[in-house]
Amino acid sequence: MEAKNPIVWFEIYVDDLNRAQKFYETVLDIKLTTLQSPEMSEDDSGFKMIAFPMDMNGAGASGALVKMEGVKAGGNSTLVYFASEDCSIEEARVENARGTVFKPKMSIGEYGFITLFYDTEGNMVGLHSMA
Repeated sequence: MEAKNPIVWFEIYVDDLNRAQKFYETVLDIKLTTLQSPEMSEDDSGFKMIAFPMDMNGAGASGALVKMEGVKAGGNSTLVYFASEDCSIEEARVENARGTVFKPKMSIGEYGFITLFYDTEGNMVGLHSMA
């Protein structure tokens, strides 16, 4: 069997979609887009999703910021890491985007470096780089 990355999708639950979208666009220097559900509108389903950039034919995972009735932001035990050339670059943007750095860039030995931070919704998120 061919080895593949096991994660195909992630969701980061938020309380304020606009605030969270601005945070991630600022820190990661990317553009997020609204995902429309063909089955139901936001009013019918109780949720709305704003997606990170994705390549449906490539390796790795993409995901979305999600606002859903009954699901609160923060306090979860799953940690998503975003890839980076040098995680100190995005780390430098976190506080200006109203997030909080939890662990500044630190070595994880031969596996590179990580930064851990809290977004505007209270979710802990990571950055990973080899440099």
